[in-house]
Amino acid sequence: MHALNRPQPSPQDSSPLQGVIGSSPAMQRVYRMTRQVAASSASVLLVGETGTGKELVAHAIHGLSPRATGPFIRVNCGALTESLLESELFGHVKGSFTGAVANRAGRFEAA
Repeated sequence: MHALNRPQPSPQDSSPLQGVIGSSPAMQRVYRMTRQVAASSASVLLVGETGTGKELVAHAIHGLSPRATGPFIRVNCGALTESLLESELFGHVKGSFTGAVANRAGRFEAA
């Protein structure tokens, strides 16, 4: 019920996001895309170089989404080995690999 009372952002809005600076055409596209993604129920994977603002955009997507009152699940994929990435994102069942001593939900499920 709370989410229904919040004004929903227009997916075509290209005004700056809170905490994000820039007014170039490229940044306006980022602002529009951020609002479009926030309006969907899709999981999002942001990629880019260190220091480009991925976490700022992630927080903006979360804050603008209907799920803003739920947990914000952050995963630094660059810090995980390829073998651990799948388990971290999708979870695993006990015994599926050495060290999997219990079932574990992945980050996508937690989000």
